Amino acid sequence: MTGLAADSSDILQHLLLDLVLKVVIVVVALGVLALGMRAIWRRTPRPPRPPRP
Repeated sequence: MTGLAADSSDILQHLLLDLVLKVVIVVVALGVLALGMRAIWRRTPRPPRPPRP
């Protein structure tokens, strides 16, 4: 019985570590995407704004 409990604990630890790594990868990817969009936004020319009435 103790071997089964130890195995399930190891599996749970592995699953939690896997989840944390996936969350970190997604957060880093979103940061890179945001930086890329910001760089593109700053480099693209935009038409002048119309004057306010």
